[in-house]
Amino acid sequence: MGSSVIVDIEVTPGSRSISVPSGYNEWRKRIEVKLTKNPQKGKANEQLVECLAELFTISSSDIIINSGATSSKKSLLLKGVSYQQAVSVFGERLKK
Repeated sequence: MGSSVIVDIEVTPGSRSISVPSGYNEWRKRIEVKLTKNPQKGKANEQLVECLAELFTISSSDIIINSGATSSKKSLLLKGVSYQQAVSVFGERLKK
């Protein structure tokens, strides 16, 4: 359970619907995410953390925004999630 992974994400806030993940940006090598919340007072970040916690069935306190808290490009540390798990979960969701 001591595993953790860093995930590079590109966020599009203020979308019509939530989509985690919504795609993969080949150029930027980032997983794309669409959120309905706007980036005011950390609302989009909160929504992102909640969605990822739900997706990986971990506590939102196990997700740390490593970098990019005020940027659309973020790196998040997911505690208790292995690299294999991350690839598997995102891969399954992106196939749909």
